[in-house]
Amino acid sequence: MSETLNTLEQTALESLQAVDSNDALLAWQGKYFGTKRSKGELDAALSALGTLPPAERPSFGKRANEVKQKLLAALDTRKEQIKQLELAKELQSGAVDVTLPGRPIRRGRLHPSTQALRRITRIFGQMGFEAYQSREVETDELNFELLNMPAEHPARDMWDTFYTTTPGVILRTHTSPGQIHAMRERGENGTKPIRVILPGMVYRYEQVTARSEMQFNQVEGIAVGRGITLADLKGVFVEFARHMFGADGQIRFRCSYFPFTEPSVEIDVWLGTATERARVLTKGTGWLEIGGAGMVHPQVLKNGGYDPAEWSGFAFGLGPERQAMRLYGINDIRYFWQNDLRFLEQF
Repeated sequence: MSETLNTLEQTALESLQAVDSNDALLAWQGKYFGTKRSKGELDAALSALGTLPPAERPSFGKRANEVKQKLLAALDTRKEQIKQLELAKELQSGAVDVTLPGRPIRRGRLHPSTQALRRITRIFGQMGFEAYQSREVETDELNFELLNMPAEHPARDMWDTFYTTTPGVILRTHTSPGQIHAMRERGENGTKPIRVILPGMVYRYEQVTARSEMQFNQVEGIAVGRGITLADLKGVFVEFARHMFGADGQIRFRCSYFPFTEPSVEIDVWLGTATERARVLTKGTGWLEIGGAGMVHPQVLKNGGYDPAEWSGFAFGLGPERQAMRLYGINDIRYFWQNDLRFLEQF
């Protein structure tokens, strides 16, 4: 009987090597392992187990199981070989294999303004500033009055404002109202120092030029503590310029005026005058303004919940698009919002 199993094993393996299609493989499997309607040759061989003397049954059963396992392993191997052969034939004939992975979808890109915003946020984050999101639709009180600009104050002319149909509600002209929100919410009634940046979109009803837009991003920042001076503000921006623009990033501070800071400065970055683009953007000076800053006015500190006799702080507002122009060599700020793919795909 063992000889019968050996012959069965050899014949089955030889015939399996000749199988070259899935249909032929199914036929081979049915011949040796049987189907629902009929027994296979291996089953027929195993049925002889009951006719053997008891002493021979263990060795015959063990050998029969070895043959079965060997044929099953050979069947799995041949299945994979035939699968690869048929796949190769389909590819050669031009057929589409729907089981292959699809072509990867081309992902979009981050907008250059978003790239600049994230870079700015990361740099200030490394200096301990927390990112805080403030609202874009603001009240006249927070946008102007609590920042030292009561009704009819001439400084309001610095910000051409979009008014809504609801009295006292406007589109914020700058991110500075966020200073009041941040001081009141993070300062815990004027008892806790804060370091916060407030990135977001602002809106101004003004003429659109190569240097100015009617909507653009700003990054407001405020630091309040005991003993903070203008030297701290300058130190922060020297460090910021080094990270933002590299070792050759030069900045300068110019005296200026903002109602909510005293003293006030404007911050410029060196662009140069070697190209026509640089001369146009800097009006021939070589310096491109990127933001305004100063020491927080005592009245604004008081409006934010702090006692100006004990606390001081500095604040700033940066233009990410202006900095992106410096970083990426962009010569017109209007490109950022035209949604021209020829421009956006460069980033």
